[in-house]
Amino acid sequence: MSIRHIHRATLQKWLTEGAAIAGEELALVDVRSESAFAKGHPFFATNVPLARLEKEARSFLPRKTVRTVLVDDGGSDAEEAAAILERLGYTDINILEGGVPGWMAGGENGLPTFDIPGIIFSQSIRDTRGTPSISANELNELYKAGADVVVLDTRTVEEFESYHVPGARSLPGSEIIHRFLDYVPSPETFVVVSCAGLPRAIIGAQSLIDAGVPNRVAFLEDGTSGWTRAGLELESGPVDRFDAPSGKAAAFGASHVQALADRVNIDRISRDELAGWLADETRTTYVLDVRLAPEFGKRHFPGSVSAPGGQLLAVSHRSVAVRGARLVLVGDSDTVLTTTAYWLKQRGWDVRILPDALPKEATPPREAVRGLEPAHG
Repeated sequence: MSIRHIHRATLQKWLTEGAAIAGEELALVDVRSESAFAKGHPFFATNVPLARLEKEARSFLPRKTVRTVLVDDGGSDAEEAAAILERLGYTDINILEGGVPGWMAGGENGLPTFDIPGIIFSQSIRDTRGTPSISANELNELYKAGADVVVLDTRTVEEFESYHVPGARSLPGSEIIHRFLDYVPSPETFVVVSCAGLPRAIIGAQSLIDAGVPNRVAFLEDGTSGWTRAGLELESGPVDRFDAPSGKAAAFGASHVQALADRVNIDRISRDELAGWLADETRTTYVLDVRLAPEFGKRHFPGSVSAPGGQLLAVSHRSVAVRGARLVLVGDSDTVLTTTAYWLKQRGWDVRILPDALPKEATPPREAVRGLEPAHG
């Protein structure tokens, strides 16, 4: 099948019309480097740099017939990417004419987004739920006064080790209810949830509030960014790796996460149903392992992709490239699975939980954290 070049108006039409049609799928893949992507990128795009595309295409694009649009900086990277995908057997390949510069040169401010940017979604949660907040200066005054306060940082361990608010403890997003009691044993402790800015802190704080924990909970306004803007210094350094939560913490999490399950209808899927989904050549299905990445490396469900729940909640486009895809979550904690599904469902994803999915034996090592099973369709 020939590789097509499309005008920005065509892409805008596909995004706009597809957003209104259930099951209409589209993958928008930005093949620029990570550094170029980080400086500015379409909110709706997934970054798969050209250098990694051949190795990672199968996990980002599980279905070879999915409509795929490639975006670059207006040079030749998209052409090279298209040739790679064609060689791998993908059949619906489109290149955005002029890349990102071509789009912006048209006087447009942006494109409709199929993955609600984490900051917009989290702000809507804050505004509709009234999620409490605290400023950096207010938190610093509590520190000075010796108040009973704990800061839980919901970013990845790697981000936390690079920099964090002094005294904060690392507790990646979707683990926050599951491990809460081990970090906050007293119901009198004031809990402040932090990240680098807004999304993961707001979602983490609201998760605790919706779960009905007895503590006072708030998010740190603008996280570490707000802390430095207030003229305060950050800390850095390694954290202890995560052991299994205590029995008391696991029981506390299981009882409190039920409040989330009661708010939304979170469906389960059987192995037979999943097999049918994976065999369906008309729809894309991702099997996402929401545990922390080191746990995925030890054992995982065949064909699954490591997508730690905390990241998946705020920046799902980093793991899921196909708009309109179906998501099946696997892991070893129903509390973490439910927390993740709770927010994904509110963001409009078709999501299911596969219970008891993990093998008992260790999984042979694979080349990368992301899944490398053959693409279907």
